[in-house]
Amino acid sequence: MRIIIEENYNDMSKWSANYIASTIKIANPTEEKPFVIGLPTGSSPLGVYKELIKLYKEGYVSFKNVVTFNMDEYVGLDESNEQSYHYFMWTNFFNHIDIKKENVNILNGMASDLEKECSSYESKISSYGGIDLFLGGVGVDGHIAFNEPFSSLNSLTRIKTLTTDTKIVNSRFFENDINKVPSTALTVGVKTITSAKCVVLLVNGHNKASAFANGVEGGISHSCTLSALQLHSKSIIVVDEAACGQLKVDTYRYFKDIEKDNILPISQL
Repeated sequence: MRIIIEENYNDMSKWSANYIASTIKIANPTEEKPFVIGLPTGSSPLGVYKELIKLYKEGYVSFKNVVTFNMDEYVGLDESNEQSYHYFMWTNFFNHIDIKKENVNILNGMASDLEKECSSYESKISSYGGIDLFLGGVGVDGHIAFNEPFSSLNSLTRIKTLTTDTKIVNSRFFENDINKVPSTALTVGVKTITSAKCVVLLVNGHNKASAFANGVEGGISHSCTLSALQLHSKSIIVVDEAACGQLKVDTYRYFKDIEKDNILPISQL
């Protein structure tokens, strides 16, 4: 596990976008062999999407031969709903880059057979040979995607009931009314994420400091699905200083020391 500690949210967003863009360029994807990336929604990745759009417009990276799989979608919201993750992704990212519409994959929360929708999603991921890089965020309780505490670390894409805490956090997107937040969602599983060749997770803010410390320094446990990344051969957690507030001093100093030469501007990547 690598931990990249940046001063603030803007810096961590730039580092993450630079890393993703340079990884795509190195892969040199083609139509026959595209680069496959998993993507999240929510507030955490907005800065990364903004930076990736900038890098695309500057001609540094193209998404023409990139295939995407989103982490999750609410059950009961169609793609035209402004709170759906379909709407979020096209508004905040896809409409601003050169990705092909047929290369975008997002779970359908309106599917007549939700279980079949989930199994088909896993099959489609497998048809591409798996995901090359999965970008994600972390909840205040340490969950990744909608894999709430006590989700199986061996889980795949499935229907998941959302906790009250998650609904409270997400209610800010629903006029601060928890009753408007769907109670279930379709989500990739923990194993879906950890099966990716590389995983990059974003953690920012004081409110995630406890979850971050628990996921990194605590034991591997389904009570904190973030902790599953401890077993991944190429996992990177990009954090701001605020999210490091509950790390042990020695842990903080260790990662600041070993990564001090890896905080590079895009021109050096």
